[in-house]
Formats: sequence, C-alpha cells, structure tokens
Amino acid sequence: MAPVNLAIIYYSATGTIHALARAAAEGAEKAGAHVRLRKVAETAPPEAISANPAWGQHIQNTADIVQAGLDDLDWADAVLFGTPTRFGNPASQLRAFIDTTGPLWFQGKLADKVYSAFTASNTAHGGQESTILALGNTFYHWGGIIVPPGYTDPIQFQSGNPYGTSHVTGDGAPGDVPLDAARYQARRVVDTAASLKAGRAA
Repeated sequence: MAPVNLAIIYYSATGTIHALARAAAEGAEKAGAHVRLRKVAETAPPEAISANPAWGQHIQNTADIVQAGLDDLDWADAVLFGTPTRFGNPASQLRAFIDTTGPLWFQGKLADKVYSAFTASNTAHGGQESTILALGNTFYHWGGIIVPPGYTDPIQFQSGNPYGTSHVTGDGAPGDVPLDAARYQARRVVDTAASLKAGRAA
C-alpha cells in the first residue's frame, strides 16, 4: 500500500499557525505520510502588514514555503487546514484559497478525502471552536470525511479541544502541549486515511 499523501494548507500572519503546521508535518511524517506543507497567498494590503513588524518578519521568514495550489488538494488523500480565528471564522486569506476550489469540487475530486483543521486566537474564548466548525461546513459540501482529534489520546485532555488543535496567542508562542496536540492530530488523520485507503484497495 502506498503511503498516505497529506497536504497541510495554512495561513499564518505572525507565525503561530505556521508553528502548529510544522508540528503537524512532523507528526504526519513520523506516521509514514508523504507531506506537502503549503501556505496560502497573502492578500492583506502592504500598509496593514507594515503596521505590524511581526507580520512582515514572518513573511520574510517563510519565503521558502511553497504557495498552495489546487494540485495539492488533488494529490492529497487527506488535508489539514490551519488558520487563525477572525471573529469566529477562518481568515479571509484561507477562504480566498478555498473559494478557488470549485473546479475540483465540480469534478468530485474533493470527495472522500479526510479533512481536519486547527486554529489559534488571541484570547481563550476567541472563536477557536466556531472557526473549526466553520471549515467543517466546507468539508460537508465537498463530501469529505471529517476526522477530529476528539479525546482519543492523553494529550487531548491537556489541550482541551476535541474539535482540533488550538492555541491562545495571548499566552505567547505555542509550547509543548499545542505542538504535541498538532502532531497527534496529524497522526490520527494519517492513520484514518491509511485505513480508508487500504479498505478501498481491498
């Protein structure tokens, strides 16, 4: 059986979601998956970016990360989406990418893949769960198989979010718990996709 192809597609303004995405890639690779780590295009105006030094610095620091394309979704058996929370919803940059997927959806090429999501917000109740649930609405339309982490590993009782990995940026950069939760979530996604792939092959 060929390894699972996992695309991790994310948007990160100042680095939090990027850190979680990298941890997820580590977990997926350890589980034997082929991983594509992809950022979506930045659509914010230059004046907004320049007003926040950390934002501009992060763009420079991640200049080597390949920009996401529809071919990444087509290639993938499973997809992990990462986004900061924006008023309880995914960031517009990630939504802009998702809004280009109509041609793949129309051909049925987004159906039957495994999907999951992770997020971060500035405050403890800043819309983390609703952001992940909002992405679920898209996965339903695609005919996707949603795989949340649930409370299926001891790390989940420390992270406390069964919907997907999340972090409160007001507490600083992600520490061991959210990073380990991201690694676990990716492994769970890969393991589920591998089981589905094996079952279909049989």
